[in-house]
Parts: sequence; C-alpha cells; structure tokens
Amino acid sequence: MRIRAITLGIRLDPVTVVEDVAAAGTFLGEAAAAFRAAGLPVDTLRLTTQPIAAAVPTPAAIAPLAEQLVTTARQAGIDYVALGPAQCARPDAELGWIAALAEVIPRFPTLFASVQIGQAGAGVSVAAAWASARAIRQIAAATPAGFGNLQFAVQACLPLGGPFFPTGYHDGGPPRFALALEAADLAVEAFAAPDLAAGREALQHALSAVGKRLVAVATALASRGPHFGGIDLTLAPFPEVTRSIAAALERLGVPFGGAGTLAAVAFLADTLRQVDLPRCGFSGVMLPLLEDAVLAQRHAEGRFTLETLLLSAAVCGVGLDTIPLPGDVSEAQIAALLLDLAALAVVLAKPLTARLLPVPGLKAGEHTHFDFPYFANSTPAQVRGEGLAGLLGRAPWLALRARQAAD
Repeated sequence: MRIRAITLGIRLDPVTVVEDVAAAGTFLGEAAAAFRAAGLPVDTLRLTTQPIAAAVPTPAAIAPLAEQLVTTARQAGIDYVALGPAQCARPDAELGWIAALAEVIPRFPTLFASVQIGQAGAGVSVAAAWASARAIRQIAAATPAGFGNLQFAVQACLPLGGPFFPTGYHDGGPPRFALALEAADLAVEAFAAPDLAAGREALQHALSAVGKRLVAVATALASRGPHFGGIDLTLAPFPEVTRSIAAALERLGVPFGGAGTLAAVAFLADTLRQVDLPRCGFSGVMLPLLEDAVLAQRHAEGRFTLETLLLSAAVCGVGLDTIPLPGDVSEAQIAALLLDLAALAVVLAKPLTARLLPVPGLKAGEHTHFDFPYFANSTPAQVRGEGLAGLLGRAPWLALRARQAAD
C-alpha cells in the first residue's frame, strides 16, 4: 500500500496565487514528511482549486492563470495541479470554458482539468458532451500519442473534495486535504483467502489497520493546519500483477470480462463500503484499463469491451478511465460514449468519470506504445455504432431524473 497522492484543495485567488501556492507547498511537504516518518510511502503532492468559473471571470483568463499556477507550484515542490471543473451541467452553460481548456492542457503537462456534463436531479448537457468530444480530439492531436488526455476528464455527479485527478476539486472554503491510495495489493493478498467471508474480512482488516495509521497522522496535521477531508478508499492499481484490481477480482473465481464479473465488482464495492474510516471521493472500484496490468492484458485478449466497464460502473465503479481509443474515432462516437456515461451517473445518482485517450494513427488490433511507468500497454477499445445523431444528437439538453427505489 502506498499513498498515491496527498491532495490539498485551496481557494485560488489570482491576486495572491504566489503566496497561496507557496503556503500549500510548505504544508504538503510537511505532510509528506510526516507520513513517510510513520512508514507510509507517498508518491505525489497535488493541489486542486475551486471550479474554474469561480476563480477567473472568462475562459480567456484561464491560460495566464494556468501558467502562473503551474510555475508557482513547481517552485513550491508540488507535483501536479488541477483546476476545478468547468461546470457545464445546465442547459445555459457557457461552453467556451471547454474550448479554453483544450487549448491550455497541451501546454502544461502537470496541469489537469475536467468538465462536468451531468448533474443528479437535473440531466445531461448534450451540447457539453459534443464540446468535450471536440476537446478530446483536439488534445489528442496536439500531444504525442494523444497522451495529453491523461490530464483531461469528463464527469457527472462528482462530489467535491476527492483526491484523485483529473476530477478532484475544492469548494472554495478553507483549505482541506485528502488522501488517494494505491492499494490494490491489499485486495490481491486478501482474496487469497479460502472463502468469500474470509476474503472480505481480510481486506477490511487490512484497510482498517492501515487506515488507522493514516488517520492518526492526518489528524495530527489537521490540528495545526488544513482540515482533513478523508481517504478515498478506491484501491488504485499499478501496472504489475501483484498490484492489479483485476487480479484481485479474478481471485474470486471469474476471469475478468466473463459472466460473473459484475458480481465480483459488486462484492468488492460492498466490502469497501463497510470499512469504517473517514472517506471522500469515489471510495469505489477503479478499473483504469491502462493502469492495471491484468486489465490491459485481458482487453488485448478480447475478453471485455467498453460495455463491460460501463456495466461494472453501475455497481460502484469509477467509470471509463484511461481508455485507449483508435486514432480515427469520431467526435460523434466520443460524444455518444460520454452521454452514456453521464446518463448512467445521473439516473443512479453516483459519481462517474471518463478519461478517453484517442491515439493518432492507432488502428483496431494494434498495440499502444506508451512509455509511462503508470501504464501497461494494450489494444484500443472499439466504440460501437456511428455515434451521436438524430433527435438525441441535436438536443442541447437531456432531462433525466434519478432512479427511485420503486422504479
């Protein structure tokens, strides 16, 4: 188990950005030292802000702020920064925010951002899905192998305060920090148990034990600094078999992608929900295709599709994360996929995200060639159908209500 990120959320003021980020860097450095002294490894230090429209007055103001933020964060020892989301989940949303982010992201490899296109109790912005699809294709064309889309996500119904990027964001109040875990290895080890009950108990015991250590350090830090917002109990993987969520799920008896996969994901999600720790963010099951060695292998073997991942998201997954797509995937196909994901999030009133990586020149059946320590290479996923069109494609807004228990 490692701490993937200590993420601090602050209210970003363009007038005092240098002082505010410097103070954030000081706290994050002290926090990392405290966790490491307690024998808890820390990978990255991250900073996130309130929604972008609450930080700058117009989309044109994003670029100068981003440059100052990235430069100041680097000087302060902060590894990555995320602008709070462009909140476009309403019929009258200003879509210029999305276009501005598509211009800025390729310029700054340590800058992350997201777009909210769906909101529980309201619906999904079809117009924002189209604009986000354009942004994804633009970022892919502007960065080597389309890698810039690692920094960009589309989301729906996401709560504030989560530590994972690109979608974590702050409420604009007093500073607050949270922890993102890289802990798939705990599930791999626990599910070597002789039966389901023992596996559940072993994982809950392991998480509770390490969680108490994390909370003790975090509480001490919060007593003299920013508020502690909790732990995201999503067990992020690393591209090794011993740190693979898919490997843990397969220890339950089902090769990933086969019948029974949904039940295995639901079992893991239910196990996590019963762990008594202060939590935040998704605290669910993360299935990032390129970040998980077994997922990447199973996809290359043709064992599952995008629909498998969407189905898993319905029982508490994170969504469609680090999904490679063919270079010729159309804007209409991407928009349709984003609309499906957002509709699922809104109807189920649960947070879901999409991080899609079209790879220019990559064709169906070929392999990706990313040189990135957090990625295992695989084949591109196929988006079925011609994409968004007709009445649905021309509508600016899709009104949806959350499903009720009796529905």
